[in-house]
Amino acid sequence: MSAIRDSAIPPVEHVDEQQSRAVAEAAREQEWRKPSFAKGLYLGQFDLSLIHPHPRPQPDRVERGEKFLADLESLLREVDVARIERESRIPDETFQALAEIGAFGMKIPIEYGGLGLGQHYYNRALVMIGSVNASIGALLSAHQSVGLPEPLVLAGTEAQKRQYLPRCATGAISAFLLTEPEVGSDPARLRATAVPSEDGSEYVLDGTKLWTTNGVVAELLVVMARVPKSDEHRGGISAFIVEADAPGITVHRRNAFMGLHGIENGLTSLRNVRVPRDNLIGREGEGLKIALTTLNAGRLAIPAICAGTGKWSLKIAREWSRARVQWGRPVGEHAAVAHKVAFIAATTFALEAVVDLSGMLADEGRKDIRIEAALAKMWASEMGWRIADELVQIRGGRGFETAASLAARGERAVGAEQVLRDMRINRIFEGSTEIMRLLIAREAVDAHLKAAGDLIDPHLDIARRLKAAASASGFYARWLPQLVAGKGDLPTSFDQFGALAPHLRYVERTSRKLARETFYGMARWQGGLERKQGFLARVVDVGAELFAVSASCVRAAMIAADTPEHGKSAYQLADTFAKQSRDRVERLLDALWHNTDAADERLAALVLDGRYTWLEDGILDPSEGTGPWITEEVPADAADNVARRVIRPTTEP
Repeated sequence: MSAIRDSAIPPVEHVDEQQSRAVAEAAREQEWRKPSFAKGLYLGQFDLSLIHPHPRPQPDRVERGEKFLADLESLLREVDVARIERESRIPDETFQALAEIGAFGMKIPIEYGGLGLGQHYYNRALVMIGSVNASIGALLSAHQSVGLPEPLVLAGTEAQKRQYLPRCATGAISAFLLTEPEVGSDPARLRATAVPSEDGSEYVLDGTKLWTTNGVVAELLVVMARVPKSDEHRGGISAFIVEADAPGITVHRRNAFMGLHGIENGLTSLRNVRVPRDNLIGREGEGLKIALTTLNAGRLAIPAICAGTGKWSLKIAREWSRARVQWGRPVGEHAAVAHKVAFIAATTFALEAVVDLSGMLADEGRKDIRIEAALAKMWASEMGWRIADELVQIRGGRGFETAASLAARGERAVGAEQVLRDMRINRIFEGSTEIMRLLIAREAVDAHLKAAGDLIDPHLDIARRLKAAASASGFYARWLPQLVAGKGDLPTSFDQFGALAPHLRYVERTSRKLARETFYGMARWQGGLERKQGFLARVVDVGAELFAVSASCVRAAMIAADTPEHGKSAYQLADTFAKQSRDRVERLLDALWHNTDAADERLAALVLDGRYTWLEDGILDPSEGTGPWITEEVPADAADNVARRVIRPTTEP
């Protein structure tokens, strides 16, 4: 095993569950100042006026956006995707070409040197990129969705924006450094430190950051580090702008993964890195809040890439299912394959509907989209993976074969297996599906916690909980009667949607039912509800499906109005998707109360306790002895620095 380099970073202190929750709770937005369509779904309040008529892009953005998409299409047609997969690297000339058309400044406002396209056209660009190569999508989204531009636009000073945004727009690639070997979705365990200098003019950063997407080629970094609390400093996890070539920064590894072979993802250490005080984004202790606010819209990049992959998968599935003949008919005419094609088509329509609606809501700025964005990320990553898996199955043996191998024997180089590998990370990126469900569940029950939080808090004494019961009664006296009946019970509601009206009535009824079921769960388990993760996950998943059905119906109506020649087919796609979705919803609702959760959890506890190690007899584990499960340190044989520049540094004249 490799020797370990010495480190000045303090050891991980024990952080209990309550401390971790406190850190996460302090970072989330506490207030709801704007309406939220998705939040209403979980409260039994289906307000279609929040999303219908479908919002439209501003005319000036349409002109700029369409021009950029044309430039991007020309560029992408010249990209050698086989070379990226073969060499596990995006060619430097592709980086440079992207910079020249302004791709690194898509979302950056015009006044700071960017294209000012907004979220909608940014999403459309990522849809196109997602159909070509996911690594390019990861490069651009890591730079603009979670890298330096978004935090600066949201929380940076005017001086910071003037100094750094023009650089980002012209190709100064940025990376976001939060994750550490011991820190994934639990930032309370963050070890990286930012110690203020004696004169207060700068901070000294120390830490090790893992999975730094773009970190190998970055020119600018956003680093999350903990400032010690003192009389002069409020302390806490804070965000800093750091030059990637600052003394003390070393990229030790370029990590390799199952998919996304072109991604520039590294292991980075910071040792005595001096950062000017003016490079603090926001205030001390606001780093996580800034990061979460950034993700409100930033999470939409993954759904956009998934939608692009879905559209490409549909094209391949359609063409192959017509060309491949088995048992005297094209395989697409066999019901087993036809069902898969229908799933891909209907779900792709819904994916694009969710992405377009969420992007337009983000651009309007009149709605709170934190739940919409989180639902879009979670649902699209799961559905995108299923689409990729079904495409491999439709292609059969050719789906398992690489594009290079297919081309070598003279067949069309369809990289279905690559798409499957590339799509898998989306269920983990920017919050795993499991974590996303917990985050969404927390927001979905926020109204309950505000009304009856003390009532269900298991840490409070009986007297305070009884007092809370009295104050909560007013909220539930007003809220519960609203769940009895609604527009979904009227046979003429939403008739303007024609054949899709029954689906919107279903969404309204099911929204109220979901709210009732959530209330029953709170009444049954009270403070223990937070540990009923199976129940909460199903609640969240039902809401995600209802959101997707709503978005699909609204999008179909918009298409019918704008392009009548596509109206009928758009309605057919939305109708089929809604039927598929409703089937999933009914199974989820039934599973709220009829499931194997308790048995599963008992069995898992026994497995972890070592009761079933006999089941592992007869196998060998080649990974044994190769290293610890987690190491905080940098191996002594790691390369000194593998960082490189792929675009001419923007600080040069």
